[in-house]
Amino acid sequence: MQAIVCVSRNWGIGLDGRLLFHLSADLKRFRALTVGKTVILGSRTLATFPGGKPLPDRRSIVLTRGDAPVEGAETAHSVEEAAALAGDGAFVIGGASVYALLLPLCERVLVTKVDAQPEADSFFPNLDAHPDWRVERESEELEENGLRFRFVDYVRV
Repeated sequence: MQAIVCVSRNWGIGLDGRLLFHLSADLKRFRALTVGKTVILGSRTLATFPGGKPLPDRRSIVLTRGDAPVEGAETAHSVEEAAALAGDGAFVIGGASVYALLLPLCERVLVTKVDAQPEADSFFPNLDAHPDWRVERESEELEENGLRFRFVDYVRV
């Protein structure tokens, strides 16, 4: 299992239920890596998608406490159930609580690190400060809409 996330300088990922950044290059990378794959997300993240519906061309597993079925997705009510449904190669795509729950099961995290620090109220764990993670590869610095960023791939040590 792996996670994919876009973070600010202090590992912020969102504010008031919305992403901090909308970078075309990041969104294209996200799409290229996740189309045709299984994604695991929380119900609050799903609610932020257009129409509150799962992303097209992906198998979606929604980790939820609720009992209502989710059109176009499978539901899981525990980390164990989500992991069993997902199998190998799934991508954890958010939000913060789902990342925190499933990060211990991830072997790789694909991070878009933006060199900015807007206000945030949800965060991803700082992998640079965590001894279980190391940088495997890092892109050159890119710039879009005045924001500088890099794609940084982390692997579990």
